[in-house]
Amino acid sequence: MFKCNSKSFVSKNESLLLFSFSSTSSVLNSTTHPEFHEPLLLRSCPPVTDPSNSDLLHSFDPKIYVSALINCRNLPQIKQVHTQVVVNGMLKNLTVINKLIYMYSLYKTLNYAHALFDGMKERDPVSWSVMVGGFTKAGDYMNCFDTFRQLIRFGSPLDNYTLPFVIRACRDTMNSQLGRTLHQICCKYGFDSDQFVSASLVDMYARCKMIDCAQNLFDQLPKRDLITWTVMIGAYAECGNPNVSLDFFNCMIEDGISPDKITLVTVVNACAKLGAMHKARFVHDYFRRRNFSLCVILGSAMIDMYAKCGSINSAREIFDQMKEKNVITWSAMIAAYGYHGQGKRALDLFPLMLSSGLAPNRITFTSLLYACSHSGLVEEGVKIFTLVKEPDVKHYTCVIDLLGRAGRFKEAFELIDKMEVEKDEGLWCALLGACRIHGRIELAEKAAESLLELNPQNPGHYVLLSNIYANVGKWEKVAKIRALMTHNNLKKIPGWTWIEVNNGIHQFSVGDRSHRDSEEIYEKLKSLILKLELAGYVPDTNFVLHDVDEELKREVLYSHSEKLAIAFGLLSTREDTCIRIRKNLRVCGDCHTFSKWLKKGLLSLGMQTGFTTLREGFVLVGTIGN
Repeated sequence: MFKCNSKSFVSKNESLLLFSFSSTSSVLNSTTHPEFHEPLLLRSCPPVTDPSNSDLLHSFDPKIYVSALINCRNLPQIKQVHTQVVVNGMLKNLTVINKLIYMYSLYKTLNYAHALFDGMKERDPVSWSVMVGGFTKAGDYMNCFDTFRQLIRFGSPLDNYTLPFVIRACRDTMNSQLGRTLHQICCKYGFDSDQFVSASLVDMYARCKMIDCAQNLFDQLPKRDLITWTVMIGAYAECGNPNVSLDFFNCMIEDGISPDKITLVTVVNACAKLGAMHKARFVHDYFRRRNFSLCVILGSAMIDMYAKCGSINSAREIFDQMKEKNVITWSAMIAAYGYHGQGKRALDLFPLMLSSGLAPNRITFTSLLYACSHSGLVEEGVKIFTLVKEPDVKHYTCVIDLLGRAGRFKEAFELIDKMEVEKDEGLWCALLGACRIHGRIELAEKAAESLLELNPQNPGHYVLLSNIYANVGKWEKVAKIRALMTHNNLKKIPGWTWIEVNNGIHQFSVGDRSHRDSEEIYEKLKSLILKLELAGYVPDTNFVLHDVDEELKREVLYSHSEKLAIAFGLLSTREDTCIRIRKNLRVCGDCHTFSKWLKKGLLSLGMQTGFTTLREGFVLVGTIGN
């Protein structure tokens, strides 16, 4: 008798008539194994229209029972067939009992399924596969691993149905150590060249952030199919290398593999992470040439892609072109306006969505609250929050950010005290950012203390607190924070700015002179600064967070990566060109002010938290990175 951690298993002395089971999802449905079909053993039986057909009463033909189970539409019908199986002594037939376990799994009664499985005197690979897969799909990973260990101990043969389920469990639990062990088992039994097993292993390594292992395994595959290519494209995007993802997409096309919609959504998400408009246009053109329809999933992903690449108009065009829209589509468009600081337009979409007959979900409310927060719509945001029946931590975080940016700290802390959900890093980080804006040192220290308790290894938390101290001239405390970072072996994440020029991406850091046009860039920047200062621009050296003299602060300020990227963009493009800039960190306040004074067509600054769009020197949407 196998051990299982699920409760209320039926003892073997009780009638099998009582057995049923929970969400053992079928061998059919696996994200890494799209050809996981129900084993042939359980297929190809003649149809039976009524599961209570009288043919079952005294039948000993397994096909009759399998067909009846296939036609069951609810749990009571399955139990009726189960009754006849027991009465007619068919529980010893593996085909019938495997199908019975399989059908119970579809109706989410896993505890009974395992009891039925546990009572089997004989099992074949299908029995093990259905049971292991059931635990995996139900998220009961402990029992999944336990059942697999029993399979190994009993010497049952492995197959390419069972292994991907166990590998998937390793992926979902981020258990790379057990994943490596499974990889060795796969090699030992000759499954390392199996397409489905290999794709599962690649996916597992990628999700566990072991991209080198995933790449090595991918390189060793004798044959790469669409599944494996898609896994690698998504893996590099998730690991922060979306450019490599798009290179993989190009290689896949050259290899003669045609993408499906799952692959295309993965590529679109990679484009969104990269933030490169020319890549987004290339992918969109590819869709059109191949006549891919704008389904809900693909269309929603493209809305997000264009928004994050800096073109809210293109995002809206995709939205308007979609014939079918669901709550994800509406939420994506609302979020898109939020990224660009167009909170009022985001709010205008909400009643339109409701009038279409769709109810908002958690993501919809998060998108609305985010849009309000980044557009300064405090009262509107508070009103939206009252509509959320069971707010989660993301909803609270948006409202805390909203109130904090407005300087309403008393209300923010009252809301934090009333929270019934667990507070996370994002919430305290939002509060800490608001404290930086308003120079609230005591509150910042409280927020930073909570942040460091949750994650003492995140250098960004230390840097933000250090910057708050530096902004008010508390250099001794700045030195202590930096010493603490050194003691903990933490390094500040370097700030980078990327600019898209002539279908290429150029990268800059503060004081960067590595670019081939470095001399021209600094000359252009010097000329720009002189003209802007004559026009009224005053550099704000408070944003130089170093204890140095004023002249040196100005020199540091003038060489910020944002300004270098802008100078290069103005130097390298025509007057009517849209300049798009992306940062990995928040833009500093002085660079934001500097950009306001520029009078060059349309300048779009894409930051980690949103976009600032400027035309002829006027701010058209809410500012970001305050």
